[in-house]
Amino acid sequence: MAPSNTPPDRRPIVISGPSGVGKGTLSQKLLDSHPGTFAFSVSHTTRNPRPGEVEGVKYFFVSPDTFISLISQHAFIEHAVFSGHHYGTSKQTITDQTAKGLVVVLDIDMNGVKNLKADAGIDARYVFIKPSSFEALEARLRGRGTENEDDLQKRLSRARIELEYANTPGVYDKIIVNDDLERAYKELEGFVYRPTS
Repeated sequence: MAPSNTPPDRRPIVISGPSGVGKGTLSQKLLDSHPGTFAFSVSHTTRNPRPGEVEGVKYFFVSPDTFISLISQHAFIEHAVFSGHHYGTSKQTITDQTAKGLVVVLDIDMNGVKNLKADAGIDARYVFIKPSSFEALEARLRGRGTENEDDLQKRLSRARIELEYANTPGVYDKIIVNDDLERAYKELEGFVYRPTS
């Protein structure tokens, strides 16, 4: 039985946007504000668990051979390689969470959105989180201090492509500018809970 605060539209919610724009913060705020309503999709990865990471919570940790086998079985709605490790979102994790009455929230990149729209067979709602300006995004990424200059330039180059893609008509159902976290969150929540027509 679905919780009473379940959105009228229970399709999965895809949240996308460039690195550093705050999509993870907004997604977590949605889950925290509505306990028992939403669930993150659990990704598969070939990297080793980091300290404190629990199998099946944020990731399913699998061998490269297992991951390749899952790709051949078309088990993923999207998958990619980052820093030499495979990451993928399985169709089964969405099915499992939906069966529990939860609305699935997916944090995926532009290529994942393209794959999902092209052939995954999953009907979802798409939200793009945008920075107030490219300069603000660069300042935020630099402020994190987690990347060297080369990696930072790669992220910024990727962000330009993602921002351009977001302007393609019909790709995203909602574009939210995250220049103020509370305002952006209210806009996200309003979109998620808007009545179905």
